[in-house]
Amino acid sequence: MSAFTLHFSRWGAVATILISVASVIFALPNVIPISTYESLPSWAQLPRMPLGLDLRGGTHLLYQIDTTQLKKDWLQSIQTESRRALSEARIAHSGVVIAGNQVRVNLRDPANTDAALTKLKTLAQPLSSSLLTGSGGDSGTDLSVQSTQPGVITLEPTQAGVQRRIENAISRSIEVIRRRVDPQGTTEATIQAQGGASGKDRILIQVPGLAPDEVKTRVGTTAKLTFQLVDTSISPEEAKDHGVPPDSQLLPDQERPGQFVLVHKEVIVSGDDLVNAYAGYDNRAGGVGERAVDFEFNSRGASAFARVTRDNIGRPFAIILDGKVISAPVIRSEIPGGRGQITGNFGVEETNRLALLLRSGALPAALSIIEERSVGPSLGADSIDAGSIAAAVGFAAVSLFMISAYGLFGLFSVIALAVNIAIIMACLSLFHATLTMPGIAGIVLTMGVAVDANVLIYERIREELRTGRGMISAIEAGFDRAYATIIDSHLTALLAALILYAFGSGTVKGFAVTLSFGIVSSLFTAITLTRLMVSTWLRQTRPTVLHI
Repeated sequence: MSAFTLHFSRWGAVATILISVASVIFALPNVIPISTYESLPSWAQLPRMPLGLDLRGGTHLLYQIDTTQLKKDWLQSIQTESRRALSEARIAHSGVVIAGNQVRVNLRDPANTDAALTKLKTLAQPLSSSLLTGSGGDSGTDLSVQSTQPGVITLEPTQAGVQRRIENAISRSIEVIRRRVDPQGTTEATIQAQGGASGKDRILIQVPGLAPDEVKTRVGTTAKLTFQLVDTSISPEEAKDHGVPPDSQLLPDQERPGQFVLVHKEVIVSGDDLVNAYAGYDNRAGGVGERAVDFEFNSRGASAFARVTRDNIGRPFAIILDGKVISAPVIRSEIPGGRGQITGNFGVEETNRLALLLRSGALPAALSIIEERSVGPSLGADSIDAGSIAAAVGFAAVSLFMISAYGLFGLFSVIALAVNIAIIMACLSLFHATLTMPGIAGIVLTMGVAVDANVLIYERIREELRTGRGMISAIEAGFDRAYATIIDSHLTALLAALILYAFGSGTVKGFAVTLSFGIVSSLFTAITLTRLMVSTWLRQTRPTVLHI
């Protein structure tokens, strides 16, 4: 028994027509002039496809990483790790200080120099040789650890180590910026490293559809989140008047402008262990329902958070974002599970932005804008005209061929093809996916895929007619036997498009998105819509001869 019949249930026919008509309606805003669109009442202004930077212009920013601050942060990290390593080895020291471009360790007993040197050398990480990095052999370590005299050890970053750290910072920054600027992967943002005077220390960002101020707000925030215990040994005022303890620091209080909070330098938990953050409401006992940001740690962060809160009940700890204390609540009990909340008189937009920034992760170093310009739309207008002409010529040529080759059935294919394109445009509009020149190429390619499915069906019908089968039986057999081939070809094409989307970036993703929408809609138009038109024609006209 054939799997396909020309019979359509009433609801099936209604659903097919509704999907087709709705797609045309949602595609219309993209083909009417912008002046006409803007003159429509707000309720009638259905969403339009966002156009890519190559079609409508947009924001172009060139950032440079703050290598000075990056080196400074690294030296501070080496200082902290050196103290911890000496403490683990039970080696006393009289000071671990930063002196210029190195960390200097002064031991209390010079006899411990060799033991301390051995322990501190474990902080140096090897720099593996690689053909890709151009290092022909072993490039050593990222840290030079040596004793200049008995009782004194210096730790100094090597040039290769500094360059490797900058490259890693650029790579991590690109990922963070991409998650902030293009969280859904559909805005066709171009984010890539560029070389400067000292190697690749710049990041090029081209974003269509977002205002320059919005891009700069998202990128310009470091979003470095840390949790540090509050130092209650002296008050902040006493620290300002008589000096800050060596292991503490004064940070501004965001909730009380002009006020400071004295916190220990040691970071007990950092935002690196955050796995999720989302906007919510203050759920504390007695809370007034103010907006807040809920966060969740990974297993390592959750374990550390639980340990610290268990060991410091009754002590205040500070939640610090980009060097400012957001809040400093007192630990009332152990907080297991790795979940917490940040409150701080946030507005709706600020809460959503903070959640997005925390989800994206912190930038490893500060970035500064060294070039800013807007890409004008004139070049994009020429691209749109060229793309529109190419699509129109392609559509006309395909229509002419199908009608001349298959007559009325060819006309059905042309109608299905038009609906197919409308579905793609509607999906791009509803999902707010950006259309670029590669995206137009994906639509044009979809035309061929969609028509190819109908050609398969019609050729099968011809074969069945040549074997002497009846008209209805031949049509049903044509749809039935072509079905498996169409599914196979569409699934393989869809798989290729999904791989492009998963591993591609920028305009490659745009091509993959339009191709994916086109392949899925082609299955609907080639099999369901075309079959409905054929079925309706047969039922209404009851022909005795089929010309195909």
